[in-house]
Amino acid sequence: MDWGLKNRLAKIIKPQNRRGVMLAVDHGYFLGPTERLEVPRKTIAPLLPFADSLMLTRGVLRTSVDANFPVPVVLRVSGGASIIGKDLSNESITTSVKEAIRLNVSALAMSIFIGAPHEHESLVSLGNLVNEGEEYGIPVLAVTAVGKELEKRDARYLGLACRMAAEFGAHLVKTYYCENFEKVVTACPVPVIIAGGPKLATELDVFNLTHDALQAGAAGVDMGRNIWQNDHPVAMIKAVRAIVHQKATVKEANEIFLKIKSESSQNKDQLQQKSKPTQKSKSKK
Repeated sequence: MDWGLKNRLAKIIKPQNRRGVMLAVDHGYFLGPTERLEVPRKTIAPLLPFADSLMLTRGVLRTSVDANFPVPVVLRVSGGASIIGKDLSNESITTSVKEAIRLNVSALAMSIFIGAPHEHESLVSLGNLVNEGEEYGIPVLAVTAVGKELEKRDARYLGLACRMAAEFGAHLVKTYYCENFEKVVTACPVPVIIAGGPKLATELDVFNLTHDALQAGAAGVDMGRNIWQNDHPVAMIKAVRAIVHQKATVKEANEIFLKIKSESSQNKDQLQQKSKPTQKSKSKK
């Protein structure tokens, strides 16, 4: 593996503990203005200091991320289908490696659709992307997408998808957590990152998902909605980060979340109190 490729991977999966926290904000490429990601810059800015890397499209990178902030970028380069279309698997490569180099990204990301109508096209695209990326020392993250068929999230299917991604040359794989997840990780010779998926019911569900996935061998998380759709997104990413990098338990992560949430609420109340006109100034009016 070339030095440049190793160096880029080290920005995503930290060499100190071989783990990473990736913030996913690429949802708009097929979902449009997702709830609480309607204005990407507003959502991303407060979370950037706590993310090891940022997964997004070139459009949002250019318009919504401060170029002076040194966050490693995982650039989504596949697309071509929307949530209202007939088949989410009908994707192609939409962003060139040359463009990725111009944007100074640390990795390329694309979806593969195992068992879907366009399985063949997505796998061939993955192989081609790895070929081109390796020419310039840029690693590829393969996302084992399941489209609208969420029932496919079992160890047998995800194990097949992750292993195929690695066999085609992906340097990292992003997939979903499932029962017997250790079988998925064991059979995949490259680091596996967990997707947060749709927003879970409670914070504890998110912490349990993160903790269990890491215990089963995951190299980190790539979370979006379970962080920025929370009423307290900074508290969420800090708590998740504690599990990933500090080996915090679910209980400890929840305590971190509640503490930061409480401090944030108090600060907000104080600001509101300061902004209210005093009784004296009211009477003068």
